[in-house]
Amino acid sequence: MTVPAQVKSPYYNTYGGHPPQSDLLTDRAVVTEAYTVIPKGVLRDIVTSVFPEFTGTRAWVLNRPVAGGPTTFSQVIVEISAGGGAEKPEPQADVSSFLFVVGGELTLTLEGEEHVLAEGGFAFVPPNANWSLKNNREEITTFHWIRKRYEALDYVPAPKAVVGNEKDIVPGAMPDTDNKWRTTRMLDPEDLSYDFGVNIVTFEPGASIPFAETHVMEHGLYVLEGKAVYRLNDDWVEVEAGDYMALRAFCPQACYAGGPDNFRYLLYKDQNRQITL
Repeated sequence: MTVPAQVKSPYYNTYGGHPPQSDLLTDRAVVTEAYTVIPKGVLRDIVTSVFPEFTGTRAWVLNRPVAGGPTTFSQVIVEISAGGGAEKPEPQADVSSFLFVVGGELTLTLEGEEHVLAEGGFAFVPPNANWSLKNNREEITTFHWIRKRYEALDYVPAPKAVVGNEKDIVPGAMPDTDNKWRTTRMLDPEDLSYDFGVNIVTFEPGASIPFAETHVMEHGLYVLEGKAVYRLNDDWVEVEAGDYMALRAFCPQACYAGGPDNFRYLLYKDQNRQITL
């Protein structure tokens, strides 16, 4: 009998467990003043966090504002068991959120309207919104939760909620790349009401960022699929699906996609605001 090939998910979401005592300690985790790399192999059961607003939930904190690292945002991977969730997920005022589902289904109730987010589903939740989260399925729901304190502008209206699925968005090709480097933008970068952007960046095998990007935007990069070698500051770092990179402002960055699959990552960046002095 022929066993059907397993369908590979384009959204890496396998974490937890504990390595055997026979494993070597060596791994790819590194923290520097320019960047942090958290490989998937360190996202184990004993390094989870519990948030008091949630039930049936555990989380891995990937980034929080710290000296020497990115300071504009937090990013966590959240797992909600069947029936778990939160009636009031956000404990702080004036904080906006971005949710991106990588496994299962997440039920978001936002200002009284219910939305079911499947894999690839996302939502921007404006600051001070009335919202809740629930896992109404039997399997675990896994999603990324990005939070940022909103920087309001007197002459720009407050940001509106956005709910969708990245699969329904046509990616934009980067210039002079023959569509081998493309970006799926889930928030409109031209809308000044949004003070950060979250994109999915895709490189076909062999494609690259052919120069060291050095810019003011901080980044959180979670590898959804594939593998690559990344140039961070003056180091070459290998990354693969399930790994996370946090880049402080002005950290030089470039990459080569290694194949054989596409290299894709979820990208956070702060944008659309003047420098505060």
